[in-house]
Amino acid sequence: MASKTTILITGATGYIGGSVLQLLLAHPKRSTFEITALVRNVEKAKLLNTLGIETAIGSLSDVNKIAELAAASRVVVHTVGRCRPLEGARAILRGLKARHEKTGEVPVLIHTVRTSVLTDNAAGLHDTDVVYVDTDPDQIESIPDNAPHREVDVEVVAADKEGYVRTYIVLPSTIYGIATGKLFDLGISNPYSVQIPAAIKASVDRGQGGVVGEGKNIWPHVEIHEQAEAFQIIFDAALSNPDTPHGREGFYFGANGEYKLYDLAKAYSQVLYDLGKGKSPDPTPFTSEEAQKYFGGTWLGNNSRCRAERARTLGWNPKKTTKDFFDSIRPEVEAIIAQK
Repeated sequence: MASKTTILITGATGYIGGSVLQLLLAHPKRSTFEITALVRNVEKAKLLNTLGIETAIGSLSDVNKIAELAAASRVVVHTVGRCRPLEGARAILRGLKARHEKTGEVPVLIHTVRTSVLTDNAAGLHDTDVVYVDTDPDQIESIPDNAPHREVDVEVVAADKEGYVRTYIVLPSTIYGIATGKLFDLGISNPYSVQIPAAIKASVDRGQGGVVGEGKNIWPHVEIHEQAEAFQIIFDAALSNPDTPHGREGFYFGANGEYKLYDLAKAYSQVLYDLGKGKSPDPTPFTSEEAQKYFGGTWLGNNSRCRAERARTLGWNPKKTTKDFFDSIRPEVEAIIAQK
Protein backbone atom coordinates (compact mmCIF):
# COMPACT_ATOMS: atom_id res chain seq x y z
CA MET A 1 0.00 0.00 0.00
CA ALA A 2 1.31 3.45 -0.94
CA SER A 3 2.44 5.59 1.96
CA LYS A 4 0.42 8.65 2.83
CA THR A 5 1.46 12.20 1.99
CA THR A 6 2.53 13.71 5.29
CA ILE A 7 1.63 17.39 5.59
CA LEU A 8 2.56 19.90 8.28
CA ILE A 9 0.54 23.12 8.40
CA THR A 10 1.25 26.14 10.56
CA GLY A 11 -1.32 28.84 11.30
CA ALA A 12 -4.29 26.46 11.17
CA THR A 13 -6.15 28.56 13.74
CA GLY A 14 -5.59 31.71 11.69
CA TYR A 15 -7.37 33.42 8.84
CA ILE A 16 -5.26 32.09 5.97
CA GLY A 17 -4.24 28.79 7.50
CA GLY A 18 -7.78 27.88 8.51
CA SER A 19 -9.06 28.63 5.01
CA VAL A 20 -6.32 26.51 3.44
CA LEU A 21 -6.80 23.64 5.89
CA GLN A 22 -10.50 23.49 5.09
CA LEU A 23 -9.68 22.88 1.44
CA LEU A 24 -7.20 20.14 2.36
CA LEU A 25 -9.91 18.47 4.45
CA ALA A 26 -12.28 18.58 1.46
CA HIS A 27 -9.60 17.56 -1.04
CA PRO A 28 -10.43 14.65 -3.39
CA LYS A 29 -7.26 12.92 -2.16
CA ARG A 30 -7.92 13.61 1.53
CA SER A 31 -7.79 9.91 2.37
CA THR A 32 -4.15 9.86 1.20
CA PHE A 33 -3.13 12.75 3.45
CA GLU A 34 -1.80 12.61 6.98
CA ILE A 35 -2.15 16.19 8.24
CA THR A 36 -0.48 17.60 11.34
CA ALA A 37 -1.23 21.13 12.56
CA LEU A 38 1.09 23.09 14.82
CA VAL A 39 -1.13 24.97 17.29
CA ARG A 40 -0.68 26.77 20.59
CA ASN A 41 -4.16 26.25 22.06
CA VAL A 42 -4.84 22.84 23.61
CA GLU A 43 -8.63 23.14 23.34
CA LYS A 44 -8.46 24.02 19.66
CA ALA A 45 -6.08 21.12 19.15
CA LYS A 46 -8.72 18.78 20.59
CA LEU A 47 -11.30 20.15 18.16
CA LEU A 48 -8.92 19.62 15.27
CA ASN A 49 -8.39 16.04 16.42
CA THR A 50 -12.12 15.39 16.03
CA LEU A 51 -11.74 16.31 12.36
CA GLY A 52 -9.02 13.74 11.83
CA ILE A 53 -6.09 16.14 12.11
CA GLU A 54 -3.04 15.31 14.18
CA THR A 55 -1.80 18.20 16.30
CA ALA A 56 1.42 19.31 17.92
CA ILE A 57 1.29 21.89 20.69
CA GLY A 58 3.82 24.65 20.26
CA SER A 59 4.74 27.93 18.61
CA LEU A 60 7.31 29.21 16.16
CA SER A 61 9.62 29.75 19.13
CA ASP A 62 9.87 25.98 19.57
CA VAL A 63 12.45 25.67 16.82
CA ASN A 64 13.59 22.13 17.66
CA LYS A 65 10.03 20.85 17.66
CA ILE A 66 9.32 22.60 14.37
CA ALA A 67 12.43 21.11 12.77
CA GLU A 68 11.40 17.65 13.97
CA LEU A 69 7.87 18.07 12.61
CA ALA A 70 9.18 19.33 9.27
CA ALA A 71 11.58 16.41 9.01
CA ALA A 72 8.59 14.08 9.26
CA SER A 73 6.68 15.86 6.48
CA ARG A 74 6.70 15.57 2.73
CA VAL A 75 4.94 18.93 2.47
CA VAL A 76 5.04 21.93 4.80
CA VAL A 77 2.38 24.62 4.33
CA HIS A 78 3.68 27.53 6.37
CA THR A 79 0.96 30.20 6.59
CA VAL A 80 2.32 32.20 9.54
CA GLY A 81 4.28 35.11 8.13
CA ARG A 82 4.12 37.75 10.86
CA CYS A 83 5.41 36.08 14.01
CA ARG A 84 9.15 35.28 14.23
CA PRO A 85 9.29 34.85 10.44
CA LEU A 86 13.01 34.15 10.06
CA GLU A 87 13.31 31.94 13.14
CA GLY A 88 10.36 29.77 12.10
CA ALA A 89 11.44 29.51 8.46
CA ARG A 90 14.97 28.47 9.42
CA ALA A 91 13.64 25.74 11.69
CA ILE A 92 11.41 24.41 8.92
CA LEU A 93 14.26 24.44 6.41
CA ARG A 94 16.54 22.66 8.88
CA GLY A 95 13.97 19.90 9.27
CA LEU A 96 13.35 19.56 5.55
CA LYS A 97 17.07 19.38 4.88
CA ALA A 98 17.37 16.58 7.44
CA ARG A 99 14.55 14.73 5.69
CA HIS A 100 16.30 15.05 2.34
CA GLU A 101 19.60 13.85 3.73
CA LYS A 102 17.92 10.83 5.33
CA THR A 103 15.56 9.79 2.51
CA GLY A 104 16.91 11.37 -0.68
CA GLU A 105 13.44 12.81 -1.22
CA VAL A 106 13.01 16.48 -2.17
CA PRO A 107 10.17 17.74 0.05
CA VAL A 108 7.93 20.74 -0.68
CA LEU A 109 7.67 24.02 1.23
CA ILE A 110 4.76 26.36 0.53
CA HIS A 111 5.79 29.50 2.36
CA THR A 112 3.67 32.59 3.02
CA VAL A 113 4.91 36.17 2.94
CA ARG A 114 2.89 39.35 2.33
CA THR A 115 3.05 41.83 -0.52
CA SER A 116 4.22 44.31 2.13
CA VAL A 117 7.65 43.17 0.93
CA LEU A 118 6.91 45.30 -2.16
CA THR A 119 6.11 48.52 -0.29
CA ASP A 120 7.76 51.92 -0.56
CA ASN A 121 7.69 54.83 1.91
CA ALA A 122 4.86 56.88 0.41
CA ALA A 123 3.07 57.43 3.75
CA GLY A 124 -0.15 58.05 1.80
CA LEU A 125 1.24 61.06 -0.06
CA HIS A 126 1.58 59.62 -3.57
CA ASP A 127 0.99 56.57 -5.72
CA THR A 128 3.58 54.74 -7.85
CA ASP A 129 4.04 53.33 -11.32
CA VAL A 130 6.14 50.44 -10.02
CA VAL A 131 4.20 47.21 -10.48
CA TYR A 132 5.86 43.91 -9.60
CA VAL A 133 5.03 40.90 -11.77
CA ASP A 134 5.55 37.44 -10.28
CA THR A 135 6.65 35.93 -13.61
CA ASP A 136 9.66 38.28 -13.65
CA PRO A 137 12.24 36.79 -11.25
CA ASP A 138 14.83 39.42 -12.12
CA GLN A 139 12.44 42.16 -10.99
CA ILE A 140 11.65 40.28 -7.79
CA GLU A 141 15.33 39.89 -7.06
CA SER A 142 15.64 43.68 -7.27
CA ILE A 143 13.52 44.07 -4.12
CA PRO A 144 15.73 45.81 -1.51
CA ASP A 145 17.30 43.59 1.11
CA ASN A 146 15.80 45.77 3.85
CA ALA A 147 12.22 45.30 2.66
CA PRO A 148 9.90 43.73 5.28
CA HIS A 149 10.67 40.02 5.68
CA ARG A 150 12.86 40.04 2.55
CA GLU A 151 15.57 38.15 4.42
CA VAL A 152 13.15 35.23 4.77
CA ASP A 153 12.46 35.08 1.02
CA VAL A 154 16.18 35.08 0.31
CA GLU A 155 16.88 32.14 2.62
CA VAL A 156 13.92 30.15 1.33
CA VAL A 157 15.00 30.60 -2.30
CA ALA A 158 18.60 29.77 -1.37
CA ALA A 159 17.41 26.48 0.14
CA ASP A 160 15.68 25.60 -3.12
CA LYS A 161 18.86 26.39 -5.03
CA GLU A 162 20.78 23.99 -2.79
CA GLY A 163 18.42 21.29 -4.02
CA TYR A 164 17.15 19.77 -0.79
CA VAL A 165 13.67 21.33 -1.01
CA ARG A 166 11.35 22.77 -3.64
CA THR A 167 9.99 26.11 -2.45
CA TYR A 168 6.86 28.01 -3.44
CA ILE A 169 6.43 31.46 -1.91
CA VAL A 170 2.84 32.75 -1.79
CA LEU A 171 2.36 36.49 -1.31
CA PRO A 172 -1.25 37.48 -0.55
CA SER A 173 -2.04 41.17 -0.86
CA THR A 174 -4.82 42.89 1.11
CA ILE A 175 -7.01 39.88 1.90
CA TYR A 176 -10.63 40.74 2.50
CA GLY A 177 -13.87 39.07 3.46
CA ILE A 178 -15.05 37.21 6.56
CA ALA A 179 -13.94 33.60 6.25
CA THR A 180 -16.61 30.91 6.52
CA GLY A 181 -16.71 27.14 6.88
CA LYS A 182 -16.48 24.39 9.47
CA LEU A 183 -13.24 25.51 11.14
CA PHE A 184 -14.64 28.99 11.60
CA ASP A 185 -18.08 27.76 12.72
CA LEU A 186 -16.39 25.64 15.40
CA GLY A 187 -14.37 28.60 16.63
CA ILE A 188 -11.08 26.95 15.72
CA SER A 189 -9.87 29.52 13.23
CA ASN A 190 -9.99 33.31 13.18
CA PRO A 191 -12.42 34.52 10.47
CA TYR A 192 -10.99 38.05 10.19
CA SER A 193 -8.10 39.54 8.27
CA VAL A 194 -5.52 41.92 9.74
CA GLN A 195 -5.06 44.93 7.49
CA ILE A 196 -8.58 46.24 6.98
CA PRO A 197 -9.80 45.41 10.52
CA ALA A 198 -6.76 47.24 11.94
CA ALA A 199 -7.80 50.42 10.14
CA ILE A 200 -11.42 50.01 11.18
CA LYS A 201 -10.59 49.32 14.84
CA ALA A 202 -8.31 52.34 14.97
CA SER A 203 -11.08 54.47 13.49
CA VAL A 204 -13.62 53.19 16.00
CA ASP A 205 -11.21 53.91 18.84
CA ARG A 206 -10.63 57.51 17.74
CA GLY A 207 -14.33 58.05 16.98
CA GLN A 208 -13.74 58.95 13.34
CA GLY A 209 -12.70 57.15 10.18
CA GLY A 210 -9.00 57.71 9.56
CA VAL A 211 -6.54 57.58 6.69
CA VAL A 212 -2.74 57.62 6.52
CA GLY A 213 -1.57 60.84 4.90
CA GLU A 214 -3.76 61.73 1.93
CA GLY A 215 -4.52 58.09 1.11
CA LYS A 216 -3.08 58.36 -2.39
CA ASN A 217 -1.22 55.06 -2.20
CA ILE A 218 -2.36 51.90 -3.98
CA TRP A 219 -2.68 48.30 -2.80
CA PRO A 220 -3.88 45.13 -4.52
CA HIS A 221 -6.62 42.98 -3.02
CA VAL A 222 -7.74 39.36 -3.01
CA GLU A 223 -10.76 37.63 -1.47
CA ILE A 224 -9.95 35.11 1.28
CA HIS A 225 -11.56 32.02 -0.24
CA GLU A 226 -10.04 32.72 -3.64
CA GLN A 227 -6.63 33.14 -2.02
CA ALA A 228 -7.08 29.77 -0.32
CA GLU A 229 -7.91 28.25 -3.70
CA ALA A 230 -4.59 29.57 -5.01
CA PHE A 231 -2.80 27.72 -2.21
CA GLN A 232 -4.56 24.49 -3.12
CA ILE A 233 -3.75 24.87 -6.81
CA ILE A 234 -0.07 25.44 -5.99
CA PHE A 235 -0.15 22.48 -3.59
CA ASP A 236 -1.62 20.18 -6.24
CA ALA A 237 0.78 21.37 -8.93
CA ALA A 238 3.83 21.01 -6.68
CA LEU A 239 2.95 17.41 -5.84
CA SER A 240 1.95 16.35 -9.34
CA ASN A 241 4.71 18.07 -11.32
CA PRO A 242 8.19 18.77 -9.93
CA ASP A 243 8.74 21.19 -12.81
CA THR A 244 6.07 23.56 -11.47
CA PRO A 245 7.94 26.88 -11.09
CA HIS A 246 9.75 26.96 -7.76
CA GLY A 247 12.71 28.64 -6.14
CA ARG A 248 13.59 31.98 -7.77
CA GLU A 249 10.72 31.40 -10.21
CA GLY A 250 8.34 30.21 -7.51
CA PHE A 251 6.80 33.48 -6.33
CA TYR A 252 3.00 33.52 -6.46
CA PHE A 253 1.25 36.83 -5.80
CA GLY A 254 -2.36 36.82 -4.61
CA ALA A 255 -4.19 39.74 -6.21
CA ASN A 256 -7.20 40.39 -8.41
CA GLY A 257 -7.65 44.17 -8.47
CA GLU A 258 -6.44 47.36 -6.78
CA TYR A 259 -7.73 50.15 -4.58
CA LYS A 260 -6.56 53.50 -3.28
CA LEU A 261 -6.30 53.79 0.46
CA TYR A 262 -8.45 56.92 0.50
CA ASP A 263 -11.32 55.07 -1.21
CA LEU A 264 -11.11 52.29 1.37
CA ALA A 265 -11.02 54.83 4.20
CA LYS A 266 -13.98 56.65 2.68
CA ALA A 267 -15.93 53.38 2.59
CA TYR A 268 -15.45 52.47 6.25
CA SER A 269 -15.78 56.09 7.36
CA GLN A 270 -19.20 56.24 5.71
CA VAL A 271 -20.34 53.07 7.47
CA LEU A 272 -19.05 54.32 10.83
CA TYR A 273 -20.90 57.59 10.28
CA ASP A 274 -24.09 55.72 9.35
CA LEU A 275 -23.81 53.67 12.54
CA GLY A 276 -23.17 56.68 14.75
CA LYS A 277 -19.54 55.74 15.35
CA GLY A 278 -17.96 58.55 13.35
CA LYS A 279 -18.34 62.30 13.25
CA SER A 280 -18.09 62.59 9.47
CA PRO A 281 -18.43 60.30 6.43
CA ASP A 282 -15.10 61.67 5.21
CA PRO A 283 -11.89 60.23 6.68
CA THR A 284 -9.44 62.48 8.49
CA PRO A 285 -5.67 61.90 8.60
CA PHE A 286 -4.25 59.87 11.46
CA THR A 287 -1.79 62.01 13.38
CA SER A 288 1.77 60.72 13.52
CA GLU A 289 1.10 59.70 17.12
CA GLU A 290 -2.03 57.79 16.10
CA ALA A 291 -0.25 56.06 13.20
CA GLN A 292 2.43 54.91 15.61
CA LYS A 293 -0.09 53.87 18.25
CA TYR A 294 -2.37 51.90 15.95
CA PHE A 295 -0.05 50.58 13.23
CA GLY A 296 3.49 51.01 14.48
CA GLY A 297 4.14 53.56 11.72
CA THR A 298 2.77 54.62 8.36
CA TRP A 299 3.10 51.32 6.46
CA LEU A 300 -0.64 51.36 5.70
CA GLY A 301 0.04 54.44 3.58
CA ASN A 302 2.74 52.81 1.45
CA ASN A 303 2.30 51.55 -2.09
CA SER A 304 2.31 47.84 -2.87
CA ARG A 305 1.45 47.03 -6.48
CA CYS A 306 1.65 43.69 -8.25
CA ARG A 307 0.20 41.49 -10.96
CA ALA A 308 -0.56 37.88 -10.07
CA GLU A 309 0.24 35.93 -13.22
CA ARG A 310 2.11 32.87 -11.98
CA ALA A 311 -0.83 31.15 -10.23
CA ARG A 312 -3.02 31.85 -13.23
CA THR A 313 -0.68 29.77 -15.39
CA LEU A 314 -1.56 26.86 -13.09
CA GLY A 315 -5.31 27.42 -13.47
CA TRP A 316 -6.17 29.91 -10.73
CA ASN A 317 -9.13 31.95 -11.91
CA PRO A 318 -10.36 34.43 -9.26
CA LYS A 319 -13.70 36.06 -9.96
CA LYS A 320 -14.10 38.62 -7.19
CA THR A 321 -13.78 42.23 -8.33
CA THR A 322 -12.98 45.60 -6.79
CA LYS A 323 -16.73 46.09 -6.37
CA ASP A 324 -16.82 42.92 -4.25
CA PHE A 325 -13.92 44.34 -2.25
CA PHE A 326 -15.81 47.52 -1.39
CA ASP A 327 -19.07 45.60 -0.80
CA SER A 328 -17.25 43.63 1.91
CA ILE A 329 -16.48 46.70 4.02
CA ARG A 330 -19.90 47.24 5.64
CA PRO A 331 -20.15 43.66 6.99
CA GLU A 332 -16.58 43.96 8.25
CA VAL A 333 -17.33 47.19 10.13
CA GLU A 334 -20.57 45.79 11.56
CA ALA A 335 -18.79 42.63 12.77
CA ILE A 336 -16.05 44.63 14.49
CA ILE A 337 -18.53 46.91 16.25
CA ALA A 338 -20.57 43.88 17.35
CA GLN A 339 -17.47 42.44 19.04
CA LYS A 340 -17.01 45.51 21.24
